[in-house]
Amino acid sequence: QVQLVESGGGLEQAGGSLRLSCAASGIIFRINAMGWYRQAPGKQRELVATITRDGSTNYADSAKGRFTISRDNAKNTVYLQMNSLKPEDTAVYYCGGMDTYTGKYDYWGQGTQVTVSS
Repeated sequence: QVQLVESGGGLEQAGGSLRLSCAASGIIFRINAMGWYRQAPGKQRELVATITRDGSTNYADSAKGRFTISRDNAKNTVYLQMNSLKPEDTAVYYCGGMDTYTGKYDYWGQGTQVTVSS
């Protein structure tokens, strides 16, 4: 089994910054890429950013230039640095892990709330 635990969410003003962390434990070798997704009220979960084990990254257009995803393989942790926050970034942010064998995001954290006030 794989467990993912997010932390770092909270309330921030527009233009501010937050850093999310996601710590993985359990059968770590099952995880290949990791990513951050978010879900706003009444909307579907959407991609924010992903990072492969070797550090290749991918960002949603809404995140490009403002958010940075990184990972520390020694600590089994992935981060999302969010700068220049906007009210539309308000959502529950989920950390996901891609299973090495299925190629799907089979592992999810419980989510952390990010609220950006205008």
